[in-house]
Amino acid sequence: MAQEKASHVFYQVAFLIVFLALASSGSGVGVNWGTMATHQLPPNKVVKMLQENGFDKLKLFDADEWIMAALLGTDIEVMLAIPNNMLEDMSKNPKAADSWVYENVTSYLYPGGLNIKYIAVGNEPFLKEYNGTYLQSTLPALMNIQTSLNKAGLGSKIKATVPFNADVYYSPDSNQVPSAGDFRPEVKDLTIEIIQFLYSNNAPFTVNIYPFLSLYGNDHFPFDFAFFDGSNKVLIDGNSVYTNVFDANLDTLYWALEKTGYPDMHVIVGEVGWPTDGDKNANVQNAKRFNMGLLKHALSGNGTPKRKGIIDIYLFSLIDEDAKSIAPGNFERHWGIFEFDGKPKYELDLRGLEEDKGLVPVEGVKYMEKQWCILDPDATELHYLAESIDYACSLSDCTALGYGSSCNGLTLQGNASYAFNMYYQVHNQRDWDCDFSGLAILTDENPSEKGCQFPVMISHGSTLLLHQHEGLSDILMKAFCVYIFLVFLL
Repeated sequence: MAQEKASHVFYQVAFLIVFLALASSGSGVGVNWGTMATHQLPPNKVVKMLQENGFDKLKLFDADEWIMAALLGTDIEVMLAIPNNMLEDMSKNPKAADSWVYENVTSYLYPGGLNIKYIAVGNEPFLKEYNGTYLQSTLPALMNIQTSLNKAGLGSKIKATVPFNADVYYSPDSNQVPSAGDFRPEVKDLTIEIIQFLYSNNAPFTVNIYPFLSLYGNDHFPFDFAFFDGSNKVLIDGNSVYTNVFDANLDTLYWALEKTGYPDMHVIVGEVGWPTDGDKNANVQNAKRFNMGLLKHALSGNGTPKRKGIIDIYLFSLIDEDAKSIAPGNFERHWGIFEFDGKPKYELDLRGLEEDKGLVPVEGVKYMEKQWCILDPDATELHYLAESIDYACSLSDCTALGYGSSCNGLTLQGNASYAFNMYYQVHNQRDWDCDFSGLAILTDENPSEKGCQFPVMISHGSTLLLHQHEGLSDILMKAFCVYIFLVFLL
């Protein structure tokens, strides 16, 4: 009996040790929160949703004071960011780096403050499409930010990193296997210098990986190889067998790092996900399939053929962003796990157990009036119709109308109504924005069709004005609590 009790206690202790090890290693699920939207949800409501769903890591693309105010007092581990347009100043002016660290990091580190873990210096600065714009400023900016963190006494706890696009490494056309991986020749030397600096500061290498892009525009790519449950395609590389492109991509990086002399470099996957609209392969079914498989795979501890262990990932992304550039493709505005109004698009088990576990939505969202702007069914003078549609789409979001997208099957009249309504909603339902040379009228009957939603936008006031007021209130209230805490100590 005593032996059984001792055995039971042993297993309890072992479980606790494993649990604490996983917790301390930051093995939970992270997510990217982008804010390039015409109507943003109140940050305090989004943070509440993050907590209720169990997201414990958050990656931002700047240091938004209202989001940071909403995060005060939570345990969510935060990666702040310095945008690319600030890299040059940070690289040339150490005092600018000191000031940024003081204002956005040091000032938030107090009891009940922010749990800041990383600073992302730039975002994919070596991307081919940038034509070398940030090549010379990235490393100096990284060094200045880390130096500022060190001077503030924070260097052992908070690390600066650089989120790279996966195009920074490659396998040659003559041998397209992970073990042939190396860094792109034109940026190799600079990349290695950054790796050396990161490694010397015990900071991670961060990379963004998008299996969706392997399918996008390439009808010859094996479809199932983009997912984690496919079986019709494998890639053989020596003794390693690859059943999905994510592992093959990540191992290409691991091989490149090993050849550079850093086989044990800690790697974070800073962005990985699947869009739900804007392309024939971008839909809810594929997104759920990919993210479900990704979470199971990343959290299982099986790792990749080259490196075992839990894979540190940040899902991309949290909420749709209807103001993002669509230069890469219409799908860019549809990466969110949640709709623009905070409603989950599909069930997703963040524990990686592949159960159909419903996500908690953002609660208390306020909408504009339930009315839509559509093409007048009695309109006969249609000379300006095409011009009006183009105008409406140029100043709103019509990506759902594209080939293979959710509203691709609408008639010409339906296309016009969709375009008119998007313009009307984005511009806050102003009466004069539903005219279009007399072609449009208002209706209180929802014109949505199966699979094609005509949205009613969230209330502008509830996002910009209200959340600013709430953010300021949070700051004042929490600052007051800190004051009381300090008085008590004295």
